[in-house]
Amino acid sequence: MKHVVHRLAFVAALCLLALIPLTPGIVQAENGAERKNMALVGHHALHGRSAYQPVIHEHAGRWIAYVGHHRGTARNPLTGKRESNGTSIVDVSDPMRPVYLHHIPGAGAQMAQTCRGRDLPINDAKVYLLRSNGDVSHEVWDVTAPRAPSLISTPLTGGNATHKNWWDCTTGIAYLVYDGRQLGWKTRRLLWIVDLGDPTNPRIIRQFGLPGQQPAQQIFGVPPGAHEATLSPDGKRLFIAYGTGHQGIMQIVDVRKLLNCRPTCPANPTVEELLDPQVGRLDMPHFWGAHTAWPVMGIPVPEQAKFINASPRDFVMLVSESFATECQEDAHDMVFLVDISDESRPFPVANYQVRESQGAFCDRGGRFGAHSMNWSYHPAFYKKLIVVSYFNAGVRAVDIRDPFHPKEAGFYIPATKNNVVAQTNNVEIDGRGLIYLADRAGAGLHIVKLSGTAAQIVQQ
Repeated sequence: MKHVVHRLAFVAALCLLALIPLTPGIVQAENGAERKNMALVGHHALHGRSAYQPVIHEHAGRWIAYVGHHRGTARNPLTGKRESNGTSIVDVSDPMRPVYLHHIPGAGAQMAQTCRGRDLPINDAKVYLLRSNGDVSHEVWDVTAPRAPSLISTPLTGGNATHKNWWDCTTGIAYLVYDGRQLGWKTRRLLWIVDLGDPTNPRIIRQFGLPGQQPAQQIFGVPPGAHEATLSPDGKRLFIAYGTGHQGIMQIVDVRKLLNCRPTCPANPTVEELLDPQVGRLDMPHFWGAHTAWPVMGIPVPEQAKFINASPRDFVMLVSESFATECQEDAHDMVFLVDISDESRPFPVANYQVRESQGAFCDRGGRFGAHSMNWSYHPAFYKKLIVVSYFNAGVRAVDIRDPFHPKEAGFYIPATKNNVVAQTNNVEIDGRGLIYLADRAGAGLHIVKLSGTAAQIVQQ
């Protein structure tokens, strides 16, 4: 799922992108949009569908965007039919002129992840798409020919809740959020670990959650459900986010211990069995949640270099999701930088937030606050810039080179059209350094690039 891009190739791509016209200036309006050190490269309306997760996959010299959608329906011009929202497949090889290739209908297929067959244990020449299908199931599609995808397996079905998924292409192990109630667990969002090393033959390894969620637990005092899990670049740690926007919990898990129960993992685990893989845990105040927990390991801290073992340091970017419109919440949802250099005692040391006074965002309509951030480990960005979605405040590039003092490096806020305020939902980066914004309010897929001092950070 994660595509490593060599630094020289990345810099060469940025040089090519520099040929795309860029209006000078630090902050200015651009067709009604607002920006700083970012500029619009291309856009596709996605038939007006509410979009959630963009994933960009390079295959056979083409760059393909797979965009998951929220529930709803829209007319598909390719078929002339009205279809339930599922997954849009868009060729973004020329980012200035995206080409819509196909729409896979679904019951709202928010999540999408991809793996090349040659990266998986199966080692074939195909390309695979893993997606959630509404609250019904998780599916795997063969998208080797992106204009003609075909369903090849349904790893999880029979429940009534899905959410985000992470697929480790090296091992084939997928970490899927799915309904646990069908097995007696006390949460609708449980982490299921599934072997998709051969996507045509999925095998469930185990279910995993927090103490209090297991089937033997009494109904009272059930912790919040899982939202997503992200894997460290070395594959040794899993970072699980629970609670999304309220009562958040971030858990660090030893992957080897999580998986070593095979072939007979406990169906009704004890508290001790659930705690065995746990390395560390952070409980947040009730007014903040854990939507995304994304690790950045080994950040140099020059100001602390003379202290013993103070640099480099390990961090998790912990994002709390904004839910209410017009700031009708207990607190401003933001990004927290959590020091995990001592994994057993995670500790927040800084935060990044868009200042409301910067743009009167509470009065613009829609949600204002953080939502998510990029998932890809691209070398030019990693340890230097993260890209954060901020609903009506657009996408934000955040300089984390000094993790104790993160700074905003740039932003792009799509224009308001037809009195609908853009709601930047999830964001992603591709190997060329382009940034993709999926819009919750149906404003489509915006493709932007860094410029100015923000571009200089990733070029270093």
